[in-house]
Amino acid sequence: MEEASLFDMYESEFSAIKFEPLVVNNDKDMQYIQLLRDGREKSLSPFAFKTSQTRGRAFEEKPCTIRSDYERDMGRIIFSQSFRRLRHKTQVFFNPLNDHICSRIEHVIYVNYISTIIARALNLNVDLVQAIAMGHDVGHAPFGHSGERALDNCLSKVDASLYFEHEQQSLRVFDILEERTEDSHGLNLSFEVRDGIVSHCGETYDEYCLAPKRDKATDAIVNKGRKNREAPATLEGCVVRFADKIAYVGRDMEDAIRAGFINSDYLSKNVKTRLGNTNSEVINTLVGDIIHNSLDRDEIRMSKDAFGAMNEFLTKNVEQIYLSKKIATYEKTVKITIEALFEAFLEASTDVEKASRSSSKVIRDFADYMIAHPQPEAHNAIKVADYISGMTDSFCTSCFESLFRI
Repeated sequence: MEEASLFDMYESEFSAIKFEPLVVNNDKDMQYIQLLRDGREKSLSPFAFKTSQTRGRAFEEKPCTIRSDYERDMGRIIFSQSFRRLRHKTQVFFNPLNDHICSRIEHVIYVNYISTIIARALNLNVDLVQAIAMGHDVGHAPFGHSGERALDNCLSKVDASLYFEHEQQSLRVFDILEERTEDSHGLNLSFEVRDGIVSHCGETYDEYCLAPKRDKATDAIVNKGRKNREAPATLEGCVVRFADKIAYVGRDMEDAIRAGFINSDYLSKNVKTRLGNTNSEVINTLVGDIIHNSLDRDEIRMSKDAFGAMNEFLTKNVEQIYLSKKIATYEKTVKITIEALFEAFLEASTDVEKASRSSSKVIRDFADYMIAHPQPEAHNAIKVADYISGMTDSFCTSCFESLFRI
């Protein structure tokens, strides 16, 4: 016997609605689409977060006829300027000549793909997962984590209470900085998407099991302290946090082989036996392991042996790639570039009117940014960090060269 479709299940309700096919935005269409959406939500896992239960947006908006709240958030994210710039921000290797080295936007796409596969298998809210995944890294500084560390160091020198973390900057971009219209800023995303973005950090290596913190206060995500690794408020957010780690562990190895940092015989026998020999095999193994161990649970869990092998893999990446001499040399260059720009812009911020008349276009552009900044009361150092963190690798380098080349 064939399984009844949603149209069959709700035939009486559908037949009661008088359709106006040439008019999309009307109450009748909304009723029809809402019936379909409600039907899908009823079939989700009991641990999935239902869109109808959202805590909503900071500023209430009229519902969309066609899209759910999380589908709207996804659209706002991928059409934003900050998202577009990710294609020119690198993941580990800076300004590579090899076009096949992973960019930040590719990493985001990988996280979206991996988390969607897991969410579908666990029957979770895919719309929510995808919005979190696509938005999680927009706050990254140029030059990856090296740029992040350099900016953090610059801020702490100005004021010990100031710091820079890319996950909190991602939330700041969507809440405050991203331009929505010519005269308004902030994308007014749903709480659950914002929470998943600010809580996504996958660099906690001892985390093989993660349960959502559903009682999290709504304002806690804005007031989240430095290095706060609190769990997301939804199981969907937990999925993205695991997917973030899975997406880069094997891909960074592939990039390092392409860049000549390591050879193809890189993985230990234990890692190869448990996870596989290639990035594809590693992803397939880890995704399957998570699905198997998380089915019908209110947590996202990895088996201890797979987790141990992944940790061994990550530890070797740290030792052989992230702490390699070549990367250390790149990081010195990044540190000089970021610090020099930060100091120049911070000095310019003390007299924006004077900066707007500078002979340097770089300083004039910065002055324009300061004048238009949507949070005029913010510390000047924070505004400088906002400006630099939004740069692509190449634009950051060109600004440095323009200011300091003799």
